[in-house]
Amino acid sequence: MFDIEKNIYEINSEKDFEKLSLEIYKFQSIHNSVYKSFIKQLNRSNPKTIKDIPFLPISFFKTHNIRTNTFEIEQTFKSSGTGGDRSRHLVEKIELYHKSFEITYRNQLGNPEEQVIIALLPNYVSQGESSLIYMVDNLIKLTKNPISGYYLENKIEIEKAYNQALNENKKVVIFGVSYALLDLAETGIDLEKAIIIETGGMKGRRKELTKEKLHNELIKGLKVPYISSEYGMCELLSQSYSNKDGIFESPTWMKILVREVNDPFNYVKDGKTGGINVIDLANLYSCSFISTQDLGKTNASQFQLMGRFDNSDIRGCNLLLS
Repeated sequence: MFDIEKNIYEINSEKDFEKLSLEIYKFQSIHNSVYKSFIKQLNRSNPKTIKDIPFLPISFFKTHNIRTNTFEIEQTFKSSGTGGDRSRHLVEKIELYHKSFEITYRNQLGNPEEQVIIALLPNYVSQGESSLIYMVDNLIKLTKNPISGYYLENKIEIEKAYNQALNENKKVVIFGVSYALLDLAETGIDLEKAIIIETGGMKGRRKELTKEKLHNELIKGLKVPYISSEYGMCELLSQSYSNKDGIFESPTWMKILVREVNDPFNYVKDGKTGGINVIDLANLYSCSFISTQDLGKTNASQFQLMGRFDNSDIRGCNLLLS
């Protein structure tokens, strides 16, 4: 499996991605007993393209152990559980997560060594077993700066850290859950030069807002030109980040496909809204092919989030959606 692991992060073409996706499908269809049974029930084996691959409903992570049993479990991540039962991602090789989030972060947000990272994630810290906290912990360590760390919603302390970082000629990146960022925005703080990454969710603390309204309030209150967002979840070992237009970019080993709402085996064209299927090749030892409850649309290699299916769980690490 070493060659496949190595090849995941060296993909540089659609051809490479398709080839490796089919190889990983074959491996998981044999060694992941839950996925193997799912494929058998559908009677859809031997895919020729990635659009022929069956996608496992994300809800299976709540009810089954989704793993290949190739190695011992090194880490267990759990969802926020805002909607009830918590999903579990049994990670057999945590090194794959490290590579995934660090390469993606460096490519899309810059080098942590040149930054100060401030985290406003109180609910994730208190619940534990969060993949987001694990990622932010490690990114904070990479900054090698004592200013970086977790902060409560304390305007004075955050303002002090922000100004100190600017005095050291560091870029400031703030990861924040939606309600904590809104609380901060209402204090009148000026974070004009910071990159704000909203990680989603009111967690029952505030009234739910549409993404557009949330970002407008944060832009106004924090005095920043735009708000970025992270698209990630405990069931994935990869993330996408949005720019100021709400357009998400994914790493080369992650791909978004948009299925028809009423027919999960057909896909819509670019620009049309449907259900999001995620291929995350970093999920080598769990399942790389996941059908989510998110709605979105693609444009070439980019995608937008449009909402969620009715009656689906509110997800902790997802972008707050309308």
